[in-house]
Amino acid sequence: MTTRDQSGQHRIVVTGMGWVTPLGHTIEGVWQRLLAGDSGVGRTTLFDATTFPTTFSAEVRGYELSADLPASRVAGHKDAGRSTVFALGACAQAWTAAGLDRHVGLDLDRVGLYLSAGDGSLDFDAFTAACLSSWNEDENSVDLEQWTRVAESRMQAITELEQEPHLALTHLALLTGARGPALNSMTACAAGAQAIGEATALLRRGDVDIMVSGGTHSMIHPLGITGFNRLTAMSEFKGDPRHASRPFDAERSGFVLGEGAGIVILETLEHALARGAPILAEMLGYGSTADAYRITDQHPQSVGMIGAMRAALADANLPPSAVGYVNAHGTGTRENDSHETLAIKTVFDGGPVPPVSSIKSMLGHFITAAGAVEFIACVLALRDGMLPPTINLDTPDPACDLDYVPLRARAAPGLNVVLSNNIGFGGQNDTLVLGRFI
Repeated sequence: MTTRDQSGQHRIVVTGMGWVTPLGHTIEGVWQRLLAGDSGVGRTTLFDATTFPTTFSAEVRGYELSADLPASRVAGHKDAGRSTVFALGACAQAWTAAGLDRHVGLDLDRVGLYLSAGDGSLDFDAFTAACLSSWNEDENSVDLEQWTRVAESRMQAITELEQEPHLALTHLALLTGARGPALNSMTACAAGAQAIGEATALLRRGDVDIMVSGGTHSMIHPLGITGFNRLTAMSEFKGDPRHASRPFDAERSGFVLGEGAGIVILETLEHALARGAPILAEMLGYGSTADAYRITDQHPQSVGMIGAMRAALADANLPPSAVGYVNAHGTGTRENDSHETLAIKTVFDGGPVPPVSSIKSMLGHFITAAGAVEFIACVLALRDGMLPPTINLDTPDPACDLDYVPLRARAAPGLNVVLSNNIGFGGQNDTLVLGRFI
């Protein structure tokens, strides 16, 4: 067996995975619920959202870090923010699944971290108290000294520090002891895929033996919801929240905000074989482009998404016909779904288009963590030869005319190659190609 690809670079494999999601907190438990078409969307409980245009989200419920770490390790992360806790749990799962907790003699200088972690949750009550108390209505200005006095009395320094995007990376370095490269991507909704793609590049050229990669995020707080509502990007569905996330459906009205984390262990094949690691899938290709168009709109001809998909297939040295399944970005906004459909049809250029689906219909949109969680779903699809469905696709949209695996999971025997897309505000496009390890 050769451990190098045709260009002489290291082959890269997945040896461990973990996630914390609105559908549960274990690989197998969440996967079975995805295949069953369950929805993790419900009424928002993390704050009082009853006066907001969107009153629902896909929250992680009932997760305790002690489920994945012993009490002695949990104590070292007692001040971690919400999304960092998710990352720690997912990382602990992945580290253990890869057998790294039992590996003797691991060179931690050759273990790196590449995350996609967004900002944490603001102490909203304390922040708004400071803002309101310092506003001078007569002078139409803010009294900065008053703001500082209230903020100092109400805010906790460690809580404010923990909302910084790099803190999740810090906690994972402390948890794993990894002393190699440590990087964080914040390319919006494409960041999870970009982190995994760039981690793969570090491994391919031999800079490291192992990369802990993936993403974590939670924007289910008043500022997060307000921002997306003002952008008119989020669903304001009035019925049962479980039916609010409707990718590719004619009645879709925007995305549903979710939260959670997905972490994978990527490793050179040579290193994985030497230590007898479980090999779950192989990373085959990565493509990344920018639309260079508008901050919140995709290019009308989908040129960036087309370019990312083509670049990833070229990197994998595969034709489009090799792909057996496309995991779509599939947010449920009118613009994203129609543009992504156009991009997929263009890349497959009149040939057979494989089945496409969006697990955001069940999990909601994890923003910077979306690509990481969807990558894990792709590995499981390869492992089991099963395609997760796009639920709530009840009314076909003429502009979205592909096979989106509607409503029910589907068996896909012989599935060998999958492609996963992620698209971010600002015009970022990232595509990953992964395959069954042979």
